[in-house]
Amino acid sequence: MTGFKDHFSGHAASYAQARPLYPRTLFEWLAREAPANELAWDAGCGSGQAAVALARDFAAVHATDPSATQIDAATPHPRVRYGVEAAEQCTLAAGSADLVTVAQALHWFDFGRHFAEVMRVLRPDGVYAAWSYGLMRIDPAIDAVLAHFEHTVVGPYWPRERRHVDAGYRDIPFPLAPLAAPAFAMHHDWRLPQVLGYLETWSAVQRYRAARGTDPMPGLAAALAPAWGDPLQLRRVEWPLVVLAGRR
Repeated sequence: MTGFKDHFSGHAASYAQARPLYPRTLFEWLAREAPANELAWDAGCGSGQAAVALARDFAAVHATDPSATQIDAATPHPRVRYGVEAAEQCTLAAGSADLVTVAQALHWFDFGRHFAEVMRVLRPDGVYAAWSYGLMRIDPAIDAVLAHFEHTVVGPYWPRERRHVDAGYRDIPFPLAPLAAPAFAMHHDWRLPQVLGYLETWSAVQRYRAARGTDPMPGLAAALAPAWGDPLQLRRVEWPLVVLAGRR
C-alpha cells in the first residue's frame, strides 16, 4: 500500500450513506461493451456502490480498496468479493477480467502502475472505464453559492490530485484504445440537509477542519438557506459524468 493517500477512511460510514448513485444506464452500457459478463474488477471501490451495481450484470465482481475502513463499510452482495488491495496491484489472474472500472477514484492512483496492472488483468478486447464528477448543478442561485464554497472557501484545501477531476481526466495518460461513451449524469431529488450531508464528505472539507480547527459547513448552510427556501423542499440535483473508457 506504499503511497496510498487516504482522504476518506475517517468518514467511511457517512461517505457510504451520502454519496449519489451512478445511473443504471452506465452499467448497462458497460455490460454491452464488455466481451463477456463473467468477471469485473472495480478498483478503488470505496463503499461498494459501483461494485454492487456491476453485480447485476456480471457473474462475479472483484472489488478492491486500499482502505480497510472503506471495505468494512461496503455493501455486501453475494456476487461481490471485497478485498483490501491497491489499484496498482491486485490478486486477479492475468487476462481474467472482462471489465475494469474505477468510480470517482482514478485521480488518486499512480497512473503508470495502475494501467500496467490493468493491462495485465484485462483479457483481450476487455474494457476499461473510469468516471468522475465535479460540482453538482441545481439552479443558478444555488450553483453560485456552491461554486464559491468549492473554489474559494475550501478551494485551498483540495488535495493536489483533484486537479485531474477539474480537467475532466483529459490530462491523464491513457494506454488503451479510446472507447467513446454516451453522455451520462447522476440525478437525485434532494432536500437541503441531504446536499449538506454530501458536501460534508468532500476531502477538502475534512482537510479544512483539520488545518483550521473550524467547520466551514455552518457558514455554507447559512449562505444556501435564502436561495434554497424551505430546507425540506425537494430540488433536482444533477452531476454530469466524465467517462474515460478504452478497450485492450
